Amino acid sequence: MRTWILAISLALAASTAAAADGVENKWRVEITGNAETAGRIVLQLAPGKGEPIRAVATIANGRAENDVARDLGTALQSVASGQYNVEVDDGEDVLVKKQGGERDFVITVVENTVQGVRVEIDAE
Repeated sequence: MRTWILAISLALAASTAAAADGVENKWRVEITGNAETAGRIVLQLAPGKGEPIRAVATIANGRAENDVARDLGTALQSVASGQYNVEVDDGEDVLVKKQGGERDFVITVVENTVQGVRVEIDAE
């Protein structure tokens, strides 16, 4: 009985966490700051159901925030163009929008090893 109650509790917690993930149909990735070191930025696009996609952008030392945004946009476009529209907006922002028929999704920063560059993600 305890095992069954624990299993139900864990399932409810998982479904609550999934609902709290905040899947949306469009996201803005804002880049601020210039690259003080070389490194990489890894983003994950995860649909509400299905396999996540990871994009890895290699950033050179000294890249300005607009260049970092372009590098990140190119990395996203290369792995997600079949499911998501990716465009650089206002120079330092990258917009990612689901294509027709795709599920809403969430974007998260998995890794950012580039000193001086901050990545903020907001739903549109």
